Parts: sequence; structure tokens; C-alpha cells
Amino acid sequence: MEQLNGHEDIARLNLQNIGPLPRGQITGLSGREILDQLLKGALPTPHFGPTLRMSLVEVDEGRVVFSGEPVDAFANPFGVVHGGWIASILDSAMGCAVHSTLKPGQIYTTTSMTIQFVRALPPSEHRVRCEGRAVHTGARVATAEGRLFDATGRLLAHGSETCLIMDASRDHR
Repeated sequence: MEQLNGHEDIARLNLQNIGPLPRGQITGLSGREILDQLLKGALPTPHFGPTLRMSLVEVDEGRVVFSGEPVDAFANPFGVVHGGWIASILDSAMGCAVHSTLKPGQIYTTTSMTIQFVRALPPSEHRVRCEGRAVHTGARVATAEGRLFDATGRLLAHGSETCLIMDASRDHR
């Protein structure tokens, strides 16, 4: 399991390799294997990661960690990080925790998410850490929980999520 700190996780991304997951490269891989390949840089980085300054930094079965940089660009009119950015990193961590439990040929989509904001997050260059854990993965539905911490380890927000599990071979657009 590779762990990165500070700005290293954003800097290490192969920014020439950004885009959707190539179906030909992920067919037959479990969710955990896909996430491991993303972490190693063997698969393209999704567009939203560099845009939102967040990245996957740890992967285990049923557990993932994202790191994010809550910079000024994400501040709301009151000068704190917008709840949408917090929701994005929590959704990423909780969804990928579910993804790490999927069998080859399965994909997921978030169907509902609940977030509790515990304290304001001021913009800074200090990284935040968001951990997602799968709680239950069934044949059609999975649930996960997530927690977002500041650089000192204080809880900023936590949430839960429900995901629908689908057959990847079907067109879900």
C-alpha cells in the first residue's frame, strides 16, 4: 500500500494520463484491482481529481483514503471551503470504498448521500484526509461511511452513502 504526503500525491500524478477508465484495460478486474492500478498510475487519473485537487492515496479491501488540498479557489462567499467540495471528497472516498469490494464486471453509482458538517474548513495549503469504509456490499446495494479530517486530525465532516451495484456490460447512460 503506497502512502503519499503533502503535495507529493498531486505532483506524482501523470497529468498527461487523465481521462475515463479504458474499458479494455479494466475488463476482468475487480474493483480493488482497478483502484490499485489507479493508485500506481497505470490507469488514467479521472478529470475531477486534479481539478478539485484531491487524489486517492491508500487502498485496502473495503477502505480507501483520499487526500485533498482545500485552497482559496474552493472558498464560499464567507471565506470557508464550500460544502460542495467537502461533499465531493466524501463521495469519492465512500464510493471508492464500495468500489474496492466489487467483483469483476460490476460498477456502482451513488444513489443517496448524507453529510454532517462538524466544523468550518478554512482554505489552506494544508492537506485534509478523507477515509471511506464500506459497511455492507450486497448483490444490488452497498453502503459506506466516510470521515474528513484536517491536518491536525480534527473531524471536519462525516457522512454515509448508498450505492447501486450494476453490471458493467450494460449501457447505463
